Amino acid sequence: MAPARRERPVRTLVVLAVMVSALFGGLLAGTQWSDASMTPDLALDLEGGTQIILTPVSENEERVTEETIEQSIEIIRQRVDASGVAEAEISSQGGTNIVVGLPGEPTQDTLDLVRESAQMLFRPVIVVTAPGPDEVAEDAEGASDEEAAATDESAEASEGESTDGEATGDEATESSPDGDAGAEGADAEEPAADVPASEDEAGTEEGAAEPVEPTDPSDFAWVTDAVLEELGALDCTDPANLTGGAELVGEPDEPVVACGADGSAKYVLGPVEVEGQDVASASSGLRVNAQGIQTTEWATTIDFDGEGTQKFRDVTTRLLSLESPRNQFAMVLDGLVISAPQVNSIIIDGNAEITGSFTRESAGTLARQLNFGALPLTFVVQSEQQISATLGAEQLQRGLLAGLVGLLLVGVYSLFQYRALGLVTISSLVLAGVFAYGLITFLSWAQGYRLSLPGVAGLIVAIGITADSFIVYFERIRDELRDGRSLRAAVDEAWTRARRTILISDAVSLLAAVVLYFLAVGGVRGFAFTLGLTTLIDLLVVFMFTHPVMKLLARTRFFAEGHPLSGLDASALRGGVRYAGRGRVTDPAQRGGRGVSPAAGPGLREEERSGRTPATVPATSGGPRMTIAERRAAERRAAQGSVEPEGDADRRDDGKDA
Repeated sequence: MAPARRERPVRTLVVLAVMVSALFGGLLAGTQWSDASMTPDLALDLEGGTQIILTPVSENEERVTEETIEQSIEIIRQRVDASGVAEAEISSQGGTNIVVGLPGEPTQDTLDLVRESAQMLFRPVIVVTAPGPDEVAEDAEGASDEEAAATDESAEASEGESTDGEATGDEATESSPDGDAGAEGADAEEPAADVPASEDEAGTEEGAAEPVEPTDPSDFAWVTDAVLEELGALDCTDPANLTGGAELVGEPDEPVVACGADGSAKYVLGPVEVEGQDVASASSGLRVNAQGIQTTEWATTIDFDGEGTQKFRDVTTRLLSLESPRNQFAMVLDGLVISAPQVNSIIIDGNAEITGSFTRESAGTLARQLNFGALPLTFVVQSEQQISATLGAEQLQRGLLAGLVGLLLVGVYSLFQYRALGLVTISSLVLAGVFAYGLITFLSWAQGYRLSLPGVAGLIVAIGITADSFIVYFERIRDELRDGRSLRAAVDEAWTRARRTILISDAVSLLAAVVLYFLAVGGVRGFAFTLGLTTLIDLLVVFMFTHPVMKLLARTRFFAEGHPLSGLDASALRGGVRYAGRGRVTDPAQRGGRGVSPAAGPGLREEERSGRTPATVPATSGGPRMTIAERRAAERRAAQGSVEPEGDADRRDDGKDA
């Protein structure tokens, strides 16, 4: 039998102390050299903040629908969330206004993001590359042949990954069913730049007196050194660059560098060729093939108005003859590329169908975005004012009071039920509370998290979850003591069995918190977040504090000898005959309360190996009452001649004891 791994409780407690010191030491240092605080930030319902009421107005006097309001809310929420402001409240009011509540004192940049209007533009794709920052452009006056070769190697990458498999189909553009919407037949691994190096296409060739003027919106001459430098510096993996806004739209007659809305690629785009207001409507549904049969493939359909039909016919005519990725056009909403399908046919009637790896939700989202872009909206600020907390300090105080009362009741019960052992429960709960406070404060500083009243409710609920773990562990220790183990052996055996129960219980709570967080909105997410956070803290405290402390207490005389006030008094724990599992019963009257009666022969050997003192309980009328299963087992052993006389069994046990 392999030796058990030796546990070192003192080392574990030292590591835990270092973790706590590092957490609060970092916060304290942040208060000196940054804007950190030793108290967590509060959400709108507890602190108040700024409320802005916006009214979307269409410039062409078209009616603003409820769908348009919802899309506007999504765009504003994306801007606010990406700017690091947590617990913002964004909702519609009366079906015509948008109410934005920002907790605390938002920065001017955040306020500007809320007020800005979003625009939908169609631009041709010139270059596609991976989303991270890179050195696309050298400090040379043009791209050399070597640079072209290096970029051409990665130019085979497909645009499909940057558009989540979105591509155009029958009447507009098409791609392979697996979502490769860039190069035809290319085995793409990641988007990459395709920058030319020929004398005709380079913007500034070495020795040239003047830059080459672009001949059309897809001309590589738009990709100047300045554009390449901006492309290389842009990091689309940074959430701060995925907020959108007017500053990302750029001039309509100039190229722009933009990120994909999902942060999977970055682009160099040519001048604007079609505007969102040229879209008459957009819809989503199951695709109908050329034979008029409805398929199971989801698609988004775009209908252009008269002027848009002419523009889009000219665009698709030119793009059809170009190589990938220049045969793609990008739909840019709020400065971010929401889709970049490729063209495989000329659209002459203004009806384009976008297909690819769509689901019902993604196809509907794209259609809603296109319909939003079809309306040249502006957000008119109706009012902007400071508001007080919707619930206020009184509700926060009551919530904290409820938590303290719950903690006090748990402490009183622990002391009553476990006596001195209850101090371990109280210490563990206090440590869990300190950890929760420190982590929430740290997240407020590092991630902009704000504690709401539902979040406080999650912290209060966590008291019961944490206390439950200690009760499972302590009761298992008591069961082992009842079976005659020493305290050290009982702590080890109880931890082996209780650990699995604690892990399963906390896994269920954590799973519920994760599901609730991703499916819920608003304040419910705050409750789910703190519930999940405190569940993880519970595991940390039980494994790194409660169990090591019990290992140390088992070495002390007060607990090891079962002092009446320790809560581990073996004589007080033993009651009458009880079933111990696996066909065994315990009898405190035998051997000073340590007796175990095996219902089968192997059970006796198991007790001997475990270090407990066995004592056979006779199955006579004068002995303890046996269950039906135990009586039948005894009868079978008697029939087989395996039952020793009672006197012989006593002598054997006496010899063992000696």
